[in-house]
Amino acid sequence: MTLSRLQLMAGGALLLAALTGWAQTTTPQNSQTDKQETPQVVAPARAEVTAPTAAEMRGMSATSLDEAGDRLREVKDYPAALECYRAAIRKKPTADYFNKAAVTELMLRHPEEAVRNARKAVRKDAHMAEAWNNLGVGYYMLKRLADAMHSYEKAIALKPDVSAFHGNLAAALMDAKSFGRSMQEFRRTYELDPDFFEHNSANGISARVVSPEDHAEFEYAMARLFAGAGDTSRALHFLQAAMEEGYPHIQRVYHDKEFVALREDPRFVELMKKPPVAIH
Repeated sequence: MTLSRLQLMAGGALLLAALTGWAQTTTPQNSQTDKQETPQVVAPARAEVTAPTAAEMRGMSATSLDEAGDRLREVKDYPAALECYRAAIRKKPTADYFNKAAVTELMLRHPEEAVRNARKAVRKDAHMAEAWNNLGVGYYMLKRLADAMHSYEKAIALKPDVSAFHGNLAAALMDAKSFGRSMQEFRRTYELDPDFFEHNSANGISARVVSPEDHAEFEYAMARLFAGAGDTSRALHFLQAAMEEGYPHIQRVYHDKEFVALREDPRFVELMKKPPVAIH
């Protein structure tokens, strides 16, 4: 089995959580009545987004440069977006601009540069939770787990209800083999956003659990988490994965209190009656 089963966290880091540095916008959903009464129209083609030239940037305000960077980021032209943010910083070095530069460096897989920018952001504004999170992402990419965890904890202290921050901390704790604390953070992540794992899967975020034994332990722990939350389908998914990984203590499922209700499910009974062959 590979972690592509439900590609979780580890940096919620690179994609999901790094994106917490961006302002998000949403389009309101029309009601069913609106959908019935409003004729379908063809949306106009989006205007092409082009990067300003160096000469143009010299004449632009910091705000205009920031807006240009955001537009370029939306079309994934990260190098050009970064140039706009750097130009904005030269005109007005705010925490927000440094944070956006940090996120862009993360998207370009430049962790050292991201850390430098995120550090400047938190020095400018020590209360910017997103910048602390993105500093943690940079440290995580550099395998500086202690620094990453400290940064994530700072972000959580400032904004304790952001699921991505807890997911990032959980991933770093998992890498540090602090499984108990990691599962506590995963549980909090799930409480805040039950769909968090699907978000991560869609974004291609994967956990770096290094050994087969760790894989199996992780899968079983996730099964306990979801079983305790009453999420039967996910609990069964992870329980089967743990068995395929050769989890040696699978009989704990008959003793751990989180599985009390699951043990009554016919799918559980069938799974335990005909367990999958462990993949080695």
